[in-house]
Amino acid sequence: MATVTDADSLDALTARVRGLMPDLVDDLKRLVRIPSINFPGYDTADVRACADMCVELLRAAGAPTVDLVESRTGIPTVHAEIPGPPGAPTVMLYAHYDVQPAGDESAWLSPPFEPTVRDGRLYGRGAADDKSGVALHLASIRAFEGRPPVNLRIYLEGEEEYGGAFEEWPFEKPEAFEGVSAMVIADVGNLRIGEPTFTTALRGIVDGVVEVRTLEGPVHSGMFGGPAPDALMVLIRILDSLQTASGDCAVPGMGGSPWVGGEFPESAYRETAGVVDGVPLVGSGSVADRLFSMPSVNVVGLDAPAVDTAPNALVPVARAKVSVRIPPGVDPDAGLVALEEYLQAQAPYGIAVSFTPGRPASGVSIPTDGPAYAAATSAMEAAYGRDVQRIGAGGSIPFVANLAEALPGVEVLLFGAQDPLARIHAPNESVDLDELEHAALAQALFLEEYARHH
Repeated sequence: MATVTDADSLDALTARVRGLMPDLVDDLKRLVRIPSINFPGYDTADVRACADMCVELLRAAGAPTVDLVESRTGIPTVHAEIPGPPGAPTVMLYAHYDVQPAGDESAWLSPPFEPTVRDGRLYGRGAADDKSGVALHLASIRAFEGRPPVNLRIYLEGEEEYGGAFEEWPFEKPEAFEGVSAMVIADVGNLRIGEPTFTTALRGIVDGVVEVRTLEGPVHSGMFGGPAPDALMVLIRILDSLQTASGDCAVPGMGGSPWVGGEFPESAYRETAGVVDGVPLVGSGSVADRLFSMPSVNVVGLDAPAVDTAPNALVPVARAKVSVRIPPGVDPDAGLVALEEYLQAQAPYGIAVSFTPGRPASGVSIPTDGPAYAAATSAMEAAYGRDVQRIGAGGSIPFVANLAEALPGVEVLLFGAQDPLARIHAPNESVDLDELEHAALAQALFLEEYARHH
């Protein structure tokens, strides 16, 4: 296990971060109270209010330069600059302040935008994803009283959950990253609580809506059932073809290879995914293979008559949203073409189907052989007292993939305060407060280590 070279620095920084936690948690609660949902149909005034609060918190923490960078979408990115000593390297810290919708509020044990602490976890929408990342960056400024050992450039995005202009900045605004040698993307977390983990691979995504239209309108199933093709039955046959008999992705051209890194225990996966007792897992290979480095395909939406009100009639039109997670190395544009061609080829009886593509995103494999990764490894292991693990992430972060393509010389580090129990995007989202403290210490230690050895 790597160690931080200066034990006195470790003790001093540990004490400083611990002393920051009460105020940091209070500020995280303030952020969680703002329903900063950047989705169609929601008031963007709440998103801007959250951006304004981020500005206020950064200035109060000691950032001398803080501003809002407006975008073509109307959602600002919060930008801050904190100078370090002369000759110090520049580290970029990233998080996002927008959140997912709350969903079914009756499924929450406490209101989604009223932060509540239970059993050492802070509950509320965005508490983990990703206002915990905002809190980590505030902690890094406060831990050094506004005088960090490196130059800090901070970007807090307000468009991550739905997609927007910021993810294209590596191509459209390369000057925003000028001089940066390392970046911390605090939008991930550990494999298990208390086990320091780097995310070193992200799957990308290709998706779209497949539609089957066979009749001008619904007709009586008794009078017309038989010769007339039922659109829903046709769609079901198409969707069934997406997986092999074992549950693997059957769409060709989606890549995949065994995962090299930490294993995801099946018991932990079952618990965190909420797999019902007695239900088997599907697919082949290890759980980590299936989560991190192999493609997966799912039907994530279906338009068809509701069971409770369905008439006894043939269905004239049916639609489904198909989502394929692609491993690093697969061209998402080619993957989108492959998905469309496959769906059309599976339509029975020669029936034509239509396909409306979504926005594809690349997967990315993150190098781990640079000086920033070495410094972060020492910092993580010192903060947690355990060896680091490497995992992938089944979800995509398009901004990271664009960074890797546009700025290949910049080291990208993905670690943060989330964990498998955080239930991001689901009811009862939460962050473990001890994990938040350890992650804050790890990030501050990384800045010291990187400055010392850069």
